[in-house]
Amino acid sequence: MNTSVTLPLWLAVLLWGLAGAAMVRIFLLPGVRWFFRRKMNRVIDEVNTRFNIEIPEFKLTRRQVLIERLVHDEKVQAAIAQCAHEQHLPRVQVLQRVHGYAREIVPSFNAYAYFRWGYRIAKFYARWLYRVRLGYADGAALSALNPHASLVFVMNHRSNMDYLLVAFLAAERTALSYAVGEWARVWPLQSLIRLMGAYFVRRNSGDPLYRTVLQRYVQMAVEGGVPQAVFPEGGLSADGKLRAPKMGLLDYMLKTFNPTAGRDLVFIPVGINYDRVLEDRTLLRKLDTTLPRRGLIGVIGTTLAFFVHNL
Repeated sequence: MNTSVTLPLWLAVLLWGLAGAAMVRIFLLPGVRWFFRRKMNRVIDEVNTRFNIEIPEFKLTRRQVLIERLVHDEKVQAAIAQCAHEQHLPRVQVLQRVHGYAREIVPSFNAYAYFRWGYRIAKFYARWLYRVRLGYADGAALSALNPHASLVFVMNHRSNMDYLLVAFLAAERTALSYAVGEWARVWPLQSLIRLMGAYFVRRNSGDPLYRTVLQRYVQMAVEGGVPQAVFPEGGLSADGKLRAPKMGLLDYMLKTFNPTAGRDLVFIPVGINYDRVLEDRTLLRKLDTTLPRRGLIGVIGTTLAFFVHNL
């Protein structure tokens, strides 16, 4: 019992590392979660009283819970069975694909990040880059809206600044949820976007299983009263004119809408215009098919030169 045991250095380091990880998980992480949960609850209380915004319960539900609810949705399960039958695949394999789709789509909204970081960042950059003016708003109609209605802001798309501008202008009335394209699925941008409550969309996916998962998430969010912001054009306008609309997301919202149910569905048109957009040269270049396509280095160089020039 008194003999010493000699361990290799690598094994001793490994054991100390595992013990440290266990200590962090058992003692440190619960305290950190409690700290941030407390701050988030304070922000929610402040938003409810100061801005008179009622954040929907669906938006505050834990991400993992929403993922499981989406995966086990009746229509998603039917789509899984159909896909497994048509493609002669094991159901478990198809279920794994659906889990991947759900994790890709479902956001992880954080009220603290949205109203403390997101709102201030959007406000700073919007006012730093532009003189923001609200041309017209039907205050009487907006005030008369049922506070429990599902709002859908339908907007034209002129610039990537649209996301920041509209979020900043609407922040004292509601917390918007955007559909964001695959271009933003890069670290750490995608984590920040999810914290803001946005969800990712594969614009031209021909996979019916993916479309079913996306459709059910959008419908669940709308039924849960989450305010949506939709760009029907599906992309930036190169010449400032409205592009042909893509009605996919709006179609999803209307498919399961029940006018006799308790929650109404209200569409609010929003028009955005600029004296000049940040991407003007890039967008206009797309209209000239005779110009050669520039590589990544050329695009980055032009962007940096434009940024320095404006500074």
